[in-house]
Amino acid sequence: MSAFIGALSEAWSELRHHKLRVLLSLIGIAVSVAAITAVVAFGEYQRQFTAEQSDRSGGRVATIAVSPTRTDGLPMDWESFDERFDRVAERFDFSHSTRVFSGLQMQLQTPEYVRPVTTRLVDPAYPVIHRSPIAEGRWFRDSDADLLSPPVVLGEALWESLGEPSVDAGTTVTFVGDGGGTYTVIGVEPRQWAGDEEKTATILYDSYASRVDRLSPDIFGSWEVWVPAGIVAELGPVLAMDLRAGLDDIDVGVSRSDWGSRPEAASAALVFELVTGAIAALVLLLGGLGLVNIQLVAMRQRIREIGVRRSFGASAGRIFTTVLLENVVATAVAGVVGIAIVIAVLRAPFILEMFPGMQDIPPFPVRAAVTGLVAAVAIGAIAGFLPALAAVRAKVIDALRF
Repeated sequence: MSAFIGALSEAWSELRHHKLRVLLSLIGIAVSVAAITAVVAFGEYQRQFTAEQSDRSGGRVATIAVSPTRTDGLPMDWESFDERFDRVAERFDFSHSTRVFSGLQMQLQTPEYVRPVTTRLVDPAYPVIHRSPIAEGRWFRDSDADLLSPPVVLGEALWESLGEPSVDAGTTVTFVGDGGGTYTVIGVEPRQWAGDEEKTATILYDSYASRVDRLSPDIFGSWEVWVPAGIVAELGPVLAMDLRAGLDDIDVGVSRSDWGSRPEAASAALVFELVTGAIAALVLLLGGLGLVNIQLVAMRQRIREIGVRRSFGASAGRIFTTVLLENVVATAVAGVVGIAIVIAVLRAPFILEMFPGMQDIPPFPVRAAVTGLVAAVAIGAIAGFLPALAAVRAKVIDALRF
């Protein structure tokens, strides 16, 4: 151990003595290590961003969607199936469940005219299951169903067309027709994509249902539950069996809707990381080859120094270890510098702007730092092997005559 520490100390002294040469030779290594680290860390950001985007459409991992349809062509009795679902759900004690009814057209009264608005009916758990973002205000709470003026979350395009009213001042809007009345604006849901101008609104299911005799059979309804991924494989068939029991004229579809049920999503992220990682590794290899050339030239200049050390009793193993560790220590320092640069850059605002709407910004992955540091040490060992071998093979008498 003492011999290793001594060799390490000698290596560090040599690096300080030849700091200009070391600095010039390690810039490429630091940049390459930063590239590899950034690829891994950027992959984590991309994976989180993709997961959140998928959650907004299909729900978090793992979301089970229940979609009933009549097989006899008669209108669907949504209220009856909702009662059936509640009875079945009581046995499973779901922590998060929501009804989702879409395709509803409500009529919004404006000062100039009545305009159609595409409306969605949900429960308070919906924005949790779907990780739905909010541009202004807030999403629903469990207590909102008891308000005399039910809450509504407007789509951003509709909110802008109404003059961007404040969501904190008790602003109300009025719908006419089925489910009509006064609703209080509590939030604004951002556009799903750039240029989305569809006028939309989201209302609590219970608030709307209390204002109509029956839900229209023309709308599309589904029930969603968020469950642990570890039990979804066993839970899904049991839930489907319980919901279908005794129903002859209704087909109940039960399936996962989240991105975790689609392995191609994870495969795409893996391919991205492998391709970009291979490019960064190639850059690192080229930097290592440049370091080998520089170190071989430098070793020719230090051959007299090697001869003096050998004449004073330094063993071949000590010389080999010292020269090898010079490169390993140097590239390790370069790797740490490269990792530090990546950590600082990934927290810059312009990087976060590349992932608009990402709610849970992942911490800097330890895997990225470890990968970068291991790559730096490995390239240092590879780049230092040939110069160390050249130093060992140099004869003492020839070195002293150099």
